Amino acid sequence: MVYDVIVIGAGSIGLPTAMYLAEKGQRVLVLDSEHGPGQQNNKKAIGGVRATHSDFGKISVCLRSIEILRTWQEERGDDIGWMSNGYSYPAYREQDAKALKDLMKIQHSFGLNIQWLSAEDYNKIVPGIKMEGLFGSTYSPEDGSCSPLLMTNSFYFHALKAGVEFRFQETVQKILTKSAKATHVVTNAGTYEAHTVINAAGNHAREIGALIGDDLQVFPDNHEAGITEPVARFFGPMVIDMRKAPGSANFYFYQNIEGQVVFCITPEPPILGIDNRSTSEFLPMCSKRMIEIYPRLRNLKVRRTWRGQYPMTPDGFPIVGRSENCKNVIHAVGMCGQGFMLGPGMGELLCRMTLDQLSEKDIRVLKSFDPKREFGKEEAFK
Repeated sequence: MVYDVIVIGAGSIGLPTAMYLAEKGQRVLVLDSEHGPGQQNNKKAIGGVRATHSDFGKISVCLRSIEILRTWQEERGDDIGWMSNGYSYPAYREQDAKALKDLMKIQHSFGLNIQWLSAEDYNKIVPGIKMEGLFGSTYSPEDGSCSPLLMTNSFYFHALKAGVEFRFQETVQKILTKSAKATHVVTNAGTYEAHTVINAAGNHAREIGALIGDDLQVFPDNHEAGITEPVARFFGPMVIDMRKAPGSANFYFYQNIEGQVVFCITPEPPILGIDNRSTSEFLPMCSKRMIEIYPRLRNLKVRRTWRGQYPMTPDGFPIVGRSENCKNVIHAVGMCGQGFMLGPGMGELLCRMTLDQLSEKDIRVLKSFDPKREFGKEEAFK
């Protein structure tokens, strides 16, 4: 059998891409080394979905993701726990307030619904937030959150319904090529022929690229997260504190649709590699920072913590585009910890790319993710 498309990776990018392609009539095979869909970083996401980035490409893809997820239950019939709870970036330093306000000008130019709240108004949506030294906060009410587990499950079953074939516990070992085109994907269990191959391999994207001679600048680093017991809702948006502290570059938390507070920290310096073991350092470090700005969190009981990876690029932007060595291989990698929020919109974009149906807007979006870029700039407040 010859497949129209083989997707390597059944995670945040691979699942929606496969579903959309199959719904367009393509014969699609998904290969994944895990025992089921979304078993690497997808299930470790904390569920936040925002369009409040600093770049046209990311903003456009995430705006579409929000639209897809916000209307998912209405259009697809599955409850994925969507909630338009918003995102916020409180500023406790004058330079942060200025940088956020400057960024808002760019975000407004791209059509984002984002506003600046005074400290007093911010306290109304995050009651009890630390007011001392607070200059105010950005607030983007249309950003939101949903359940990674419910979303993955829904994408998977809709993909099956559309005819996607999945082969789990198969590790890609080789990609055979002829005349600068990939012809077959070889795993530990079989060999499969396809017209197009999409690399959506997450942590293992670099290794897949190397199979066809592509040097993909994707280097995973480790992040930890935690979740509390559920309690009655007491605040609204995701809260992101961008200040550095010993051991961390920033941290963020929100209350999900079930009332649990989910939280995460960005280690500083980065902890490179793929190591899913939780540490004893994370919870004391993160909880101290959270309680310092939001004392109301003090008495919540933590249910569990976990560790996953951000497949990072040097500039914090994904790498999405065709291989220089094999023109029928598309890389969709290096989501920098934002694959969950990029996934639905990115899946549609990759579908159009595969079918050579890119619009002028799509081409503009893809410039942000060009594999041949210089990697010179870095996204603001990424």
